[in-house]
Amino acid sequence: MSSAAAHGASFVAIVVAAGSGTRYGRPKHDLILRDKPLWRWSADTFLAAGVSEVVVVGDVPGGVPGGPRRRDSVRLGLEAVATDHEWVLIHDAARPLVLVSLVHTVMDGTRQPGIHGVIPVTAITDTIKQTNGDHVLATVDRRDFVAVQTPQAFRTDILRSAHLVDPDDDATDDASLVERAGGRVVVVEGDASNLKITFPGDLVIAEAILAERER
Repeated sequence: MSSAAAHGASFVAIVVAAGSGTRYGRPKHDLILRDKPLWRWSADTFLAAGVSEVVVVGDVPGGVPGGPRRRDSVRLGLEAVATDHEWVLIHDAARPLVLVSLVHTVMDGTRQPGIHGVIPVTAITDTIKQTNGDHVLATVDRRDFVAVQTPQAFRTDILRSAHLVDPDDDATDDASLVERAGGRVVVVEGDASNLKITFPGDLVIAEAILAERER
């Protein structure tokens, strides 16, 4: 059990499995990895990590119906969870390889005083350039940037309030909503193997990662 859970904080997890899968070519909620749907991999991991409640948003057995945008689906998930959970973990079902250790790292990050959110990040190894159409405008110092993963943890009341601000904004993650509402978000080290299934070939990569973990 993570130290965050051990000191009495209450956590609920929302697994978002309601995306349209535009880049994949089809919705991903029923994709199967080793005879198990992607969303189930994540839900099982959160339960193994000691999270007291897991809500899955999407067209899956026992799931909560999702909305037209990711932020709408998260909001609907928030409406379905109990109000007495201090912290909520938001996770994309398209990241089925999330490890219990990463969930604990994010949960432990919530122990920092005066914060409203915790997000896992990884270093960017490719060169980053700013472009306008097919023209390069500048080369950006990648040391100033990180790649963001899920699960992301937020104080439940703060995230609920953040979702009420500028509802027309099509935010790509919940941290951006909390940041814009004035919340303090900190980072913890992510996991390079926490792959997001985006293209059909990614399932093959996920299988290879699982095989490597079993060696």
